[in-house]
Amino acid sequence: MTASHTTAPTARTLFAADALLPTGWARNVLLSWDENGRLTEVLTDVDSQSGEAGEAEGAIRAAGPVIPGMPNLHSHAFQRAFGGLTEFRGQAQDSFWSWRKLMYGFANRMTPEALEAIATWLYLEMLEAGYTSVCEFHYVHHDLGGKPYADDATLSLALLRAAQKTGIAMTLLPVLYQTSGFGGKPPREDQARFIRSTDSMLSLLQRLAPATHAQNAVLGLAPHSLRAVPPDSLQAAVAGLHAMLPQAPVHIHIAEQTQEVDDCLAWSGQRPVQWLMSHAPVDARWCLIHATHMTPEEYASAAKSGAVAGICPSTEANLGDGIFDMPLWLQHGGRWGVGSDSHATVNAAEELLMLEYSQRLNLRQRNVLGGGMQPQVATAMTLQAVAGGAQASGRVTPGAGPAGLAVGLQADFVVLDAEHVALAGLPADSAHAGHVFASHRTSAIADVWVNGRQRVSRGRHNSHETAKHAFIQARSRLLRSA
Repeated sequence: MTASHTTAPTARTLFAADALLPTGWARNVLLSWDENGRLTEVLTDVDSQSGEAGEAEGAIRAAGPVIPGMPNLHSHAFQRAFGGLTEFRGQAQDSFWSWRKLMYGFANRMTPEALEAIATWLYLEMLEAGYTSVCEFHYVHHDLGGKPYADDATLSLALLRAAQKTGIAMTLLPVLYQTSGFGGKPPREDQARFIRSTDSMLSLLQRLAPATHAQNAVLGLAPHSLRAVPPDSLQAAVAGLHAMLPQAPVHIHIAEQTQEVDDCLAWSGQRPVQWLMSHAPVDARWCLIHATHMTPEEYASAAKSGAVAGICPSTEANLGDGIFDMPLWLQHGGRWGVGSDSHATVNAAEELLMLEYSQRLNLRQRNVLGGGMQPQVATAMTLQAVAGGAQASGRVTPGAGPAGLAVGLQADFVVLDAEHVALAGLPADSAHAGHVFASHRTSAIADVWVNGRQRVSRGRHNSHETAKHAFIQARSRLLRSA
């Protein structure tokens, strides 16, 4: 990989021969940002404007095409250490529900120290894989057996420290979990570490508000699912959150599994998304995670609400969930983003690849998600996922303007390696497509910047080795404790 800069790392300008802006690819782009990491200028055709290198003189020189950083809008950090432990046939027909049983056993061995080590490595991996922010859907709250820690925020603070150490931007979403099924079924014994009353959740949010603000993180709420949060609690928790933080994001698992749909129909006479649209104040602050199994009417009503669909293609494939109908969602103007969820895959480009390929397999067509103003599939998907992800993570105000590399927003961007074999010699849009579709699970990423600070250089975070070894040790201890 080539070096990404020739000037001092304190410089607050970067020159890219090619950069993906909200309007599409642009040539000779100069990005400038302030001491707070906010973009103050995005200039194009710099050479033609100045007649010489003048405006770009002294700027960091990008090693290849620059694309906006990808928000990761759904993460269960502790599950990163669970990868590879469930890829065996354990019964006549394995499913999400058999996977969940194994996952619960792993969750119930988690310690604060292990969670911090696992999350630190995961967030570092995310940065090296092109993610610049993460929405952490955090539901392991208590000590073994459900006993509260002396500091109720112990595990939440471990996640915040992991984000701060790596430099990834954090949206922390403490999860409200109260029941084991529709109709108020009491929680199972193996769910004890997740359970909170509504008042306890609102108290936790008050406790976390100063800590998140101090590190420029976003705080929101994740009602786990309709099966885990009764209607009264859902209403009270969301109202309490928005009384405290009016623009805070709300994320919820919804319609991931067909059994969930069947159980919701038996309980209420409505499908999950249908029920949610009828009974909750769903708007652009909400993110509907998975939303895999919807009717055409549900696609239309959910898209109309302004909520973002949180698609997690690699996890949905790993768990056998099903395929989201992206063309129908886009037909209704729906917004969307991607997440790595259980982290079977931690690679922003690979999530886009799997999303497009699932649509191709389902429809028996090619280049499904390109078209209109952006025929290049990788370009179209990246711009849409960045916009939807920024909205779902609470980092842009819906409708206030573009997301990505635009004045007033965070200087979060990824520099592709122009010398990578999948990119070398290609024009920028084709090089970007090579990154998404043809890099063969190797990284075509040279550098990553978050909030105007370089976090990855020549493909590596500077804490890579330390964090890797801490992760391996933490996982080994957890496995020995089984």
